[in-house]
Amino acid sequence: MKISFHGHSVVKIITGGKTLLIDPFITGNNLTDLDASSERPNYIILTHAHNDHVGDTVKIARESDALVIANADLATYLSMQGVRTHGMNIGGAFQFDFGKVKFTQAFHGSGYVTDDNKIIYGGMPAGVLIFAEGKTVYHAGDTGLFSDMKLIAQRHPIDLAFLPIGDNFTMGPEDAALAAEFLEAKTVVPIHYNTFPPIKQNPETFLSMLKGKNGRLMNPGDHFEL
Repeated sequence: MKISFHGHSVVKIITGGKTLLIDPFITGNNLTDLDASSERPNYIILTHAHNDHVGDTVKIARESDALVIANADLATYLSMQGVRTHGMNIGGAFQFDFGKVKFTQAFHGSGYVTDDNKIIYGGMPAGVLIFAEGKTVYHAGDTGLFSDMKLIAQRHPIDLAFLPIGDNFTMGPEDAALAAEFLEAKTVVPIHYNTFPPIKQNPETFLSMLKGKNGRLMNPGDHFEL
């Protein structure tokens, strides 16, 4: 399984011959190394409906025929835009050809601003568990700290966790470090920071707070084999 990070909350996973792209905010993201016109994933997974997470989903999905996995409300809206979707909801899991996906809770918002400046309800925000090749990857999406992260770890031992650290809209470094402790992940990667002024952070500060010293800093374009 090949894991790569591409700025903000954009994560790419290549597993079982399939490419998964999570929260593809590319256009307007000054920290990413990706070009939306070049991306051809098999699947796009969305944690919630905010524009800095939905990003280039419609463009990429139309051009690549990717299946978009999102909460049921957001999936319904995107299907109206001519995109193939698979709707899910928190607590639900589904077996795809690359592995299984399960949605967890997240504490955040989920409104989507359309091109004509209308705000639509984007369903419940979520975190995502991906089970493939005997590994478990957790992308927390945008969330505050919550104690049920302990239950996630109890039910699903986590090999790799992507946690937001930007503060203001999500957990900051202190709460994210506690989240890492709750989750007991083997490796923790900070995401959702430095894209905008309100979420400016030094990720090294977060890594220094991890009791398990299990943090891994990934710059846009960095990748490794899990």
